[in-house]
Amino acid sequence: MAAAEAKPESMAVSSQISTATPTTTTKSSKKLTLIPLIFIIYFAVAGGPSGAEPAVKAAGPLLTILGFLIFPFIWCITEALVTAELSTAFPGNGGFVIWADQAFGPFWGSLMGTLKFFSVVANIAAFPVMCMDYLDKLFSVFSSGLPRKLALLGFTLLCSFLNFTGLVIVGYTAVVVGVISLFPFLLMSLISVPKIHPLRWVSLGNKGMNRDWNLYFNTLFWNLNFWDSVSTLAGEVENPQKTFPQALFCAVILTCFAYLVPILTTIGAVSVDESEWVSGFFANAAAMVSGKWLQIMVEISVVLSSIGLFEAQLSSCVYQLVGMADLGFLPQFFAVRSKWFDTPWVGILLATVITVAASFMDFTDIVASANFLYSLGMLLEFAAFLWLRRKLPALRRPYRVPMRLPGLIILCLVPSGFLILIMAIATKIVFLFCGMVTVFGIGLYFLMKFCQKNRWFKFSHGTQYCEQPMTTYS
Repeated sequence: MAAAEAKPESMAVSSQISTATPTTTTKSSKKLTLIPLIFIIYFAVAGGPSGAEPAVKAAGPLLTILGFLIFPFIWCITEALVTAELSTAFPGNGGFVIWADQAFGPFWGSLMGTLKFFSVVANIAAFPVMCMDYLDKLFSVFSSGLPRKLALLGFTLLCSFLNFTGLVIVGYTAVVVGVISLFPFLLMSLISVPKIHPLRWVSLGNKGMNRDWNLYFNTLFWNLNFWDSVSTLAGEVENPQKTFPQALFCAVILTCFAYLVPILTTIGAVSVDESEWVSGFFANAAAMVSGKWLQIMVEISVVLSSIGLFEAQLSSCVYQLVGMADLGFLPQFFAVRSKWFDTPWVGILLATVITVAASFMDFTDIVASANFLYSLGMLLEFAAFLWLRRKLPALRRPYRVPMRLPGLIILCLVPSGFLILIMAIATKIVFLFCGMVTVFGIGLYFLMKFCQKNRWFKFSHGTQYCEQPMTTYS
């Protein structure tokens, strides 16, 4: 009898999911297809091996190799599976905000949105800095002072304008940039093969080496997280129920390949002290392996990768704001789209301003802050994933992780432990900044309720993804 009753509920939920559309979109726009989505996911997560170098400095060659071998299994695959199931079940802009809202209600959906938005914006701010770290090896004028600040500002504004031109353009730009930026690292790896000494792979570092576990784990996490960030683009994807699982599967393979091959070949071919493995070292390694010409190619590829990383993550946080406006968590003007390119220009402008301000912070603090906020959001996301399995067992899930609830709990426990570790080793500055963001997120929810009650701004009544109306403040 219970099964007979569940069937109509599932059909009702499925029907409402398929017909839910943002209230602010006035015209149909081109949708993302499989190949562009794969590269957007790739750039949202990795974008190439640059940025992984500090792990060797922090813990030595062997632990770095093991980290990039093991971490994808305990973190990347779990996060990708959760993203695939929930993105296909709730295929609308907002992603994880929708999941938390449907699981626990509007307060938690709004707080999730704040945590993830600031984690992504902080993460975006790291990419112009990383780009300058490579460029100053070619042009020393960018190493410090006013030229560096102007270059950071120019990079941010140009990339933001590219995002303004449309998500489809961003997607195909990601494909071109991805192929071009991977080529120098592939070439360097091939040239390095005859020079590899396998014993270097098992080195624990110099005797008396002081391991920096904070830097090591933050580097691993920063280079291999944000798999769920593309969930906020689900409403912009063609046939998301089919496309998302395929794109995530391909992106996991591409990402692992893009890290492991250059790390293994460079460690094996280049004999240097671990202290030289700082951000930008792959360019120096290219010069040692084959000369100045390869170094220049690597530096150019990192600049291109930085563009791809910036575009993918800016798109994610901008369409997250669109989803929050559609759900009624933010005023409707956050979902207003440009008449020229059908892009949400208010979100792009807001994210750009915050990114410009954050890009002048210390690189290590940027990464640690992004990781801490992301960890808080991911703990809430795992909880929402498990609770939705219990709360809505009959919900139509075009892709379903092939496990029952006890297995899913075990699946989420190991990465949850890692998230807690990332937060536990954070510095006082990071604790303070992330605490302020969390308090701001709580205050923002009640401020928006107050604004809606007094009709200071126009709010959406909420896009319905479930039978129960859970997305309004009334």
